[in-house]
Amino acid sequence: MQNNSDYVRRKQAAEYLQAQYGAFTAQTLAKLACVGGGPVFQKMGRMVLYKPADLDAWATARMSAPVASTAELSA
Repeated sequence: MQNNSDYVRRKQAAEYLQAQYGAFTAQTLAKLACVGGGPVFQKMGRMVLYKPADLDAWATARMSAPVASTAELSA
């Protein structure tokens, strides 16, 4: 059985992403939940719930590999 603290609501998910990565708002997460491409989530009734580990996995998957210069990104 999982602990309730393992889940965060959308506003807290956005705050977590802002604190960890400096990006993404609750509005962005809401839009991505509709059109796709966002982090995985679960629903309990109307409430959307995210796991911080899923937020981390999604955010890091959007990052490039480490580079020494921007020229390496187009190579």
